[in-house]
Amino acid sequence: MNKPVAIFDMDGTLINSMRFWKNLAVEYLSSKGVKEIPGNLLERIKPMTMSESAALFQQEFGLTGDPEAEMNAMMEEHYRNDIPLKSGVQEYLQLLHSRGVRMCVASATAEHLMEACLCRLGIRHYFAFLLSCETVGAGKRSPLVYHASAERLGANPGEIAVYEDALYALQTAKAAGYYVVGVYDDSAAGNWQTIRETADEIIVNWEETV
Repeated sequence: MNKPVAIFDMDGTLINSMRFWKNLAVEYLSSKGVKEIPGNLLERIKPMTMSESAALFQQEFGLTGDPEAEMNAMMEEHYRNDIPLKSGVQEYLQLLHSRGVRMCVASATAEHLMEACLCRLGIRHYFAFLLSCETVGAGKRSPLVYHASAERLGANPGEIAVYEDALYALQTAKAAGYYVVGVYDDSAAGNWQTIRETADEIIVNWEETV
């Protein structure tokens, strides 16, 4: 990558958090004493939002309280305490930093959780700022979070490399004129061939890039 500016996604790109999201429903239901989860339930919630999943759990299991808030609290604990950095990421960021590349993080995750997680993992100082899709009011099917990051970094799309593990996010950034780097994550393994075809550059293993 030879661009002077870089925008990094966080989940699935810099950190190994996707398995925590994948296991969240089981973790939450187990905490509520649900030991037997119907075989098709986990498939049913895959396309659902957190709110929709929470409503389904209340309906299926007669749960009280606020499932959405409780699941968010569980994920917050993981961001603050045990989600790990992908191997080789710190060394890669240090390499870009030594070259004078200006960097930020643009993620769907809330900024206070990004801050807590990246500080704990010792890489926060590499980034000029952290920007959430929540803040700009649009997810990554829109290029708004990338454009807002570019504006704050004082760069044009053609000067910026966007690092993403999700195919739809890569496609959004690519269509908006950014140089895109596809990062492998097990959660997107089914899309990997298309990611390879879409990206300007790919990273299968961060350790192999430094």
